[in-house]
Amino acid sequence: MSLRGSELAEIPEDTARVAQAVFPKGCLAMRMRDVLGPVFEDAQFEELFPARGRPAVSPARLALVSVLQFAEGLTDRQAAHAVRSRLDWKYALSLELTDTGFDFSVLSEFRARLADDDAGRSVFDAVLTATREAGLVKAGKRQRTDATHVLAATRDLNRLEFVVETLRTALNQIAETAGEWLVALAAPEWFDRYSARPEDSRFPSRWAARVEHGDQCGADGMILLQALWSASAPPGLRVLPAAEFLRKTWVQQFQHVDGAVRWREPKNLPPGLIRLRTPHEPDARTGAKRDLGWSGYKVHLSETCEPDAPHLITHIHTTPAPVNDDAVLEDIHTALAERDLLPDEHLVDAGYVDAEQIHHARRDHGIGLVGPVGKITNREQVSGNFFDNTRFTIDWDEHTATCPGGRTSVEWRAAQSHRGTPVTRIRFAVRDCGPCELRASCTSAKTGRNLTLRPRTEHDILQQTRIEQDTDHWRRRYGHRAGVEGTISQGVQAFGMRRSRYRGLAKTRLQHHLTGAAINLARLDAWLTGRPLARTRVSPFAALRPTG
Repeated sequence: MSLRGSELAEIPEDTARVAQAVFPKGCLAMRMRDVLGPVFEDAQFEELFPARGRPAVSPARLALVSVLQFAEGLTDRQAAHAVRSRLDWKYALSLELTDTGFDFSVLSEFRARLADDDAGRSVFDAVLTATREAGLVKAGKRQRTDATHVLAATRDLNRLEFVVETLRTALNQIAETAGEWLVALAAPEWFDRYSARPEDSRFPSRWAARVEHGDQCGADGMILLQALWSASAPPGLRVLPAAEFLRKTWVQQFQHVDGAVRWREPKNLPPGLIRLRTPHEPDARTGAKRDLGWSGYKVHLSETCEPDAPHLITHIHTTPAPVNDDAVLEDIHTALAERDLLPDEHLVDAGYVDAEQIHHARRDHGIGLVGPVGKITNREQVSGNFFDNTRFTIDWDEHTATCPGGRTSVEWRAAQSHRGTPVTRIRFAVRDCGPCELRASCTSAKTGRNLTLRPRTEHDILQQTRIEQDTDHWRRRYGHRAGVEGTISQGVQAFGMRRSRYRGLAKTRLQHHLTGAAINLARLDAWLTGRPLARTRVSPFAALRPTG
């Protein structure tokens, strides 16, 4: 299929006349075409299509249809029907009234091309570029960012269900390729254990029996793996996706103990970022936030938040569930810089903020990162009866520290923290700390007092920010961040962002880019029609809460 479709051109005269007669006040699709123009061009997607082959439907039209589809929550069949039958869509797509559109399957094929080439961002960027050219979004001022969890499209499995389903999936895929070889290998009991899905099976209820069942599954899987990697195995079996997934899963879930295959203890399992969860969605991972746990992904939304302009999403970043918020902040700033949409002030919650992040945002991008840094959590320090780092005088040039009792440190050395970041270790002599009358307020260790400091710039930022965030002025600045919760609520409730529609990180990322473009269209339409922001819902009883 080659790229030789007709692009979004001028709106046909008959289509414009009839659509404006039927919609004298306009509608979302028509207003977006009038304000933003065609938005997409075929040239943006030419790398997705070969130079030769059957002519394709204009990818510019397919991109706009996909965004409108997500804006209205339509299925592929409904979206294809809207192209054939709706005047407002024909107006937005520059189609003749008699145009019959295309088959609905073209949309899924187009999404597959976008996902394979990670081109979903180009769709989102095109909408954002059009709004910028229309003067509706600008660099500078304030933006805010927050994240929410995204559930995988597949069912969540417990650990026993996971290993059984992984082995069952491998057996099914091998049976399609080398059935006779598998029949000769499989024990008769395997057909009872692995023919049915785990949810249709009755596993033991006692924990010891479940562990025994898991060990048996591990032993069966090991027999299969050894056979697959033997010289007598049919060629190509070991490279089957299900066989490779089985091998990785058994490495993570089982170990050899005294010559037998045994389930790993929970403490010996790999970290969540690489731990597999289901054979039907290898990219899904398990995340946790406070008392919430889920399998899937996490999406970060950044938006503008000035009162005199529409609040538009400027960046969407999708990651596996366990990735920490602060790990993606640099990627967000880099993407905003590429779009030339860096803010002057970036409002985020505590998960994104650290002295290192504040320093890098200011140094690399000229951004003032605003968010609460961690406070002192040591029980004795919180009580106010303990000397924290702020009570010591630090001489960075002479590499010395002076304690509240007037004693000078005897050791100053560069080191690394448990996270691998640079720190400075400072030690005071036992001969100075032992007889000191302030010892009870300084250290409970038998040795002298030890200090651990961040690099000088980060140390100063941390001390300054802790002071500033206790002021009313800082609280008023930071109060604007709360509005991003409404954006997440809109994405979840109106656009189905809570659960992935597709399997895999690449397709989930594409879904979020299309959803972000759709949200921007909806917000632009609300701005153009003067529809105010919805007020936060408060129940009648909650409204009676005393202000004190």
